[in-house]
This record gives sequence, structure tokens and C-alpha cells, in this order.
Amino acid sequence: MKQLRQNIRRVGLLLCVLFSLLVLYGAYSLTNYGSRWFSTSANSWLRGAKQDVVPGDIYDANGVLLAGSLVTDTPEGFTVTRQYHTDPAVRRSVAHAVGDASGNVANSVETFMAKALYGFDQSLTERVSDFIGGQRRKGDSLTLTLDSALSAYILNRLEAIRLPADEPGEATLAPAGAVTVMNWKTGAVLAELSYPTFDPANLQTAARSSRQPYFNRATQGMYAPGSTFKVVTAAAVLGDPQLSGRSFTCTGAYETEDSEGRTRLITDAGTDSAQGILVSHGQIDLRRAFRVSCNNTFAEAASLVTDAKLRRQAMAFGFDANFLFRDIVLENSSYPDENRTPWQIAMTGIGQSGLQASPLHLCLIASAIANGGVMMEPKLVARATASNGTTRRVLEPQTARWVFDDPAVPAMLRDYMYDVVNAEGGTGTRAALVGWRICGKTGSAEVDSQARTNALFIGFIDDERAPYALSIVLEDMGGGGTYAAPLAHDIFAYLVEHLQNTGELL
Repeated sequence: MKQLRQNIRRVGLLLCVLFSLLVLYGAYSLTNYGSRWFSTSANSWLRGAKQDVVPGDIYDANGVLLAGSLVTDTPEGFTVTRQYHTDPAVRRSVAHAVGDASGNVANSVETFMAKALYGFDQSLTERVSDFIGGQRRKGDSLTLTLDSALSAYILNRLEAIRLPADEPGEATLAPAGAVTVMNWKTGAVLAELSYPTFDPANLQTAARSSRQPYFNRATQGMYAPGSTFKVVTAAAVLGDPQLSGRSFTCTGAYETEDSEGRTRLITDAGTDSAQGILVSHGQIDLRRAFRVSCNNTFAEAASLVTDAKLRRQAMAFGFDANFLFRDIVLENSSYPDENRTPWQIAMTGIGQSGLQASPLHLCLIASAIANGGVMMEPKLVARATASNGTTRRVLEPQTARWVFDDPAVPAMLRDYMYDVVNAEGGTGTRAALVGWRICGKTGSAEVDSQARTNALFIGFIDDERAPYALSIVLEDMGGGGTYAAPLAHDIFAYLVEHLQNTGELL
């Protein structure tokens, strides 16, 4: 009997401990990720509660009003009409980040930040004060990290690009895709542009579009990273003492095997098998292979590193991570399943074979390399201000993860990426900017067997005076060096010109 009572006490104690942990985790989740619970579409109470609140205003980083409210008194109370910036280009360029009154964009500021915008962060004292004073309840106003002028500029440049025509003289559209820009030291997101976009002040046009204008490709779009993933493969090689100084031989075609034992060839861009043309680099070290984006070398490098080590390096960069950020809902990037064939592993080394990443995650990867291996959490809210003028919250930079154990590796990667943009034969030379150390990596990711190829570029300014990083994905455009790199140049030039003219960072 005594033993039974002891066992019961032990079980009771264990249950108390587990319950306490559950309560603590619940409190932690609500404190740090309460917006996810609050803004969910399953929260039917929120829909009703919104009717009695004037939502807070939304501003860009420079105090430009992006979203405000027109309040009209009615016999039953009042109605609120959400109003957006007067310039259609500004409205469209920030539409996916800010959102719209109807909640068409999942996890935009209008929906994901509803808890703050509709005053549910107010204290009981504030609510009582508003009630006694006869004041309408108003939510917090949010100042975002976005720069609306930069966003509108990027939209203008992107819409000047046209998809390749199938027939001469055929009219074509601007490519779908995304552009993200952030401060690699603080994590502040300066631009989060998804295309096609829409006008939150005129939703009828978007409703008729078949190009998914409400889908936020910057945070939710999943793309094969293509050769931009070579920064991960290179990091795995540089972090392996047995491989870091190794040279490779590029014969023009790297031979490997698929699941049925058939020989598969991995070749470089420019290869024409029908004409018997192979692009061969001969004896080559990893740095030059990175500069010219040699698929043969990186396919072999992935095979030598092994899938397990490449997976660990990718996970250090955030692949397969459960991204839980306070300001932004980011789709989780994925590394392919285990037990794969030699051909699949080799293809992973060049950024294909089931790899998936969002444009914002690719920007975070570039930022981590720029920041010495420290990946900062992306931030979208610079400040939250209560209706009485009290500052309720300000941006506090937070580290999301440490990517490298050895600080020498990100330093080498920065040099590799500098060569891509600035050295002879580099695939990203169209992103170069005179007087500034621009680092980058191009990508041309095959989408399917129909020869569709996405153009990608990730990069940053390697200078703490201008700590900017970006990522670009242009669907169906072809070579990253041809189409994405020039856009990167224009964005970097805009950022630097602003800095030189004002002496201030965006």
C-alpha cells in the first residue's frame, strides 16, 4: 500500500509538471505568436468585435500614410471605409504586405496584425478611459519598415520587363515573381513585392484576373532556388577540412546514376546535346566554379560532401525549419527527403531535385552571409502607437539563427559572391555598381520538362554603411544573370543614391 501511495504521488507530481509546462508554453506562444491565434479565420468572435472599432492607421517607414479610415456616423452607430494611398503605384507596390479591407491576402498586415490594429492590445485602463470620455474605440497605428517610394520604384522596373515572346511582335506580360529587400543588420524589411499585384482601392480588376494577384509570392511562393543554392553547397564544402582545398575537373558532363542504375548526365548552361556542344571548364577550383556557376563541379561537390552533410548545412540556413516570426508568416522552405539516388543528390548540389524556398527566405540566406553568419529575424513593424499617442512597441532586432560555427566560412562566401558580380567570367556582372562592393549569386532554375526556367538573383552590399540585401525571382524569364541581375543593379543603385543624397539609410 505504501508503494502504491508513492507511485500515485509521483504520477500526480508528473502531471502537475506537465500541466505547468503546457501553461508556460501557452503563455509563451500567446506572447510571441499571439497574432497567429488571433488573426486566424476560425476566430469568428473577431469578425463581430471589429464592427465596434476604428482600425488604426498604417504608415511606411517615412510616415507616409498607406492605409487610413473614413468614419461615417449612422443611426445605428458608425461605419468605417478603409482608404489607401492616393497613388495607385504605391498602393499596388505594397498591396501584399499591407493587404486590403476584405482580407484577400493571407497574413497581410491588415489581417495578421488585426490584434493591434483593432485595439485588442489596449489595457483595461485605456478601454475604461475611452468609455468614460465617450471616445470611439480606435486601434493602434502601425509604422512599418517598408519604404513605399522604393517599393513603387521596384514595381515600375519590374513592369518594364517582359516575358519572352513565342512569336515575333507578340505582346507579352511582365513576369510573375517577387522581390524582397531588407537590412541585413537589423532584419527590417524595406520591400516585399509580389507580382502580379492588385489595387486594394479597386478589387474588381483583381477578381477578374487568372494570375492569382492575391497570392503573396514573396512569402508564400515556393521555388526551386537553382544556382543560388550553390552558396549552401559551397558552405558545406568550405566547412569540410577534407574538401575545402580540393580542385575539380569539369569535363562538360558529370555522370551519375538514377534509381534504375541508368547513367544520367548533368551539364552546364550553354550545352547543346543535339549539336554535341559541351561547356567544359577543365581543372577548376571551387571559387572559380562558383563564379562561373559550374554545374559539373557543384554536382560532384554535393556527391563528395554527402547528402547528410549537405542537408545539415541547408538546415543551418533554415531549410526544413518551422519559421515562427512575430511580424511575418513565412512558408517553410524544404530540403528533399532522405534515401535518395546519386543523381538526386548531385542535382541538389546545383539547386534542383525537389528543393523549395521562398523569395524572402533566399533574402535571409544572403543576409546571413553578409552579416557574418548571423541570420536576423525579418521585421515588418517599426513602431506601434496607441490612440492616445503612447508608443506601445518599437522594432528590436532579433537573431533568428547562427548559420556557421566557423566565421571564416561566411567571409570566404562573401569573396566568392563578390567575384560573381565583379570578376571576369562572373555570371552576375550586370549587378555591379561602381564604387560599391556588390556580392551576389545568380540562378536559373528549371521548372518542368517544358523548358520553363525561372531567373533568380540573391545578393547584398558588403558595406555596413549600406547594409542591404535582396532576392529576386522572375518566373519563366530564363537566365538569372541576364534578367534578374540588371534589376538587382537598379535596386542597389536606388538604395545607394538615396544614402548619398540624404546621408540616411532607408
